[in-house]
Amino acid sequence: MDALLVINAGSSSLKFQVFGIAGMDLTRQIRGKIDGIGTRPRLQATAADGTGLIDQTYDAKAVRDLPAAIAETRRWLLTLEGFELRAVGHRVVHGGPDYARPVLIDAAVLDRLASYQDLAPLHQPNNLAPIRLAMEINPDVPQVACFDTAFHRGHAKHTDCYALPRAFYDQGIRRYGFHGLSYEYIAERLREVAPQAARVIVAHLGSGASMCALRDGRSIENTMGFTALDGLPMGTRPGQLDPGVVLYLIMEKGMSAQAVSDLLYHDAGLKGLSGLSNDMRDLLASDDPHAALAVAHFVYRCVLNAGMLAAALGGIDAFVFTAGVGENSPSIRARIVEGLAWLGAELDPAANEAPAALISASKSRVAIHVLPTDEELMIARHTLALISAPNA
Repeated sequence: MDALLVINAGSSSLKFQVFGIAGMDLTRQIRGKIDGIGTRPRLQATAADGTGLIDQTYDAKAVRDLPAAIAETRRWLLTLEGFELRAVGHRVVHGGPDYARPVLIDAAVLDRLASYQDLAPLHQPNNLAPIRLAMEINPDVPQVACFDTAFHRGHAKHTDCYALPRAFYDQGIRRYGFHGLSYEYIAERLREVAPQAARVIVAHLGSGASMCALRDGRSIENTMGFTALDGLPMGTRPGQLDPGVVLYLIMEKGMSAQAVSDLLYHDAGLKGLSGLSNDMRDLLASDDPHAALAVAHFVYRCVLNAGMLAAALGGIDAFVFTAGVGENSPSIRARIVEGLAWLGAELDPAANEAPAALISASKSRVAIHVLPTDEELMIARHTLALISAPNA
C-alpha cells in the first residue's frame, strides 16, 4: 500500500500518523506518539480500528532527546510491512514572510526555515530536527513542510502590520497568527456541520492557546502575532504583554535577553501565575488560591479576546471549542460561555457535560460547538496534493 507519514514534533513528544493512499483518497492506518522524552519515554501506537500495536516504555537515558525519539520511532516503523512510503509531511510552526502554502523541502528551504527559529524557539527547532534526519536517511522520499502560519496569510495589510516604520514590515516583522492547520481543519468541518454559520470564532485551547475569527471559512484575525507568545495566556507563555515589561526586565532588572526569553517561553503563563503547574487539569483540581487565580485569568482573557474577534467580524453566528482544553474541559467551556452572554450565547449544561458536538441551548443566539481538531489529516491532505501536482 502506498502511504504517507505525518510527523508533528514537539519539545517532549513526537506524534506520528500513517495514511494509506488510493488515488487522492487518504485512509488513516496508524496513529502513534512517543512522549515523556527525557523523563518517562513511552512509545504507543494503535491501528485504525483501535487495536494496540505497541506500548513500550524506555529508560530516560535511552530516549533522552528528540533525535533519540525519532530514531526509536523510525526503528519501530521499519518493522511494519505492507507500506510503501511515498512522502513525509511535517508540521512547521513558522513559515515567516516567505511561505504562504505547503512547500517541498530542499536544503535551501530548510536553511530558510532555520532562520525563523528565534521566532518560535519552543517549536521550530523540534519541527526541523526530524526533517533533517529524514532527508539524510531517505533522500529520495519527498519531505513537505506544512505551516501553522499559512492559513492566516492574506489578511488585509492594516490588520497584520504593527505601528512601526514601514521598513520593519518589509523585513517580515508583522502579525502572522498560528494554529493555522487546526483552524483550517475546523473551517472544513464547519462546512459540514454548520454551513449557515458565516461569522465564527474558534478557540484552540490547549497548552498553546489562541483564537481565530473566521468569515466564510477564511481567517480574518488571530490572537497570536509575530511569535506564538501573543494573545491568550498559555501553559508556560504569558500571552498579551506590554513590551515595556520586557524593556524593564532588561534595563532595570538586569536580565539578559536569553533570561527574558526563557521566562516568557518556559516559566510564565499558567505555570508562572499559579506557581504550581502548566496543566489546566491540575489547576482545576487544586484548592490553592493561586491555581484559582490562574484559571480566572485564563477565562477572563479568553472572553476579552472573543469580544475583540466579534468586533472584527461584526457579530458572530457560532463559537467553536477545540484542542485539549477546549475539547475536554466542560468547566472551562461553561465559564467562557457565561462571559459571552452579552453576545447571546447560552449553554445547554447537559450537552456540555456529555459533551455533545452542539452544546448551545435551543434559545441561544450563538451556536456553540465542540469539534475535535485534526492537524495531522490536514498535513496529509496538503502533502498528497503537493506530491501529486503535475510539476511535483
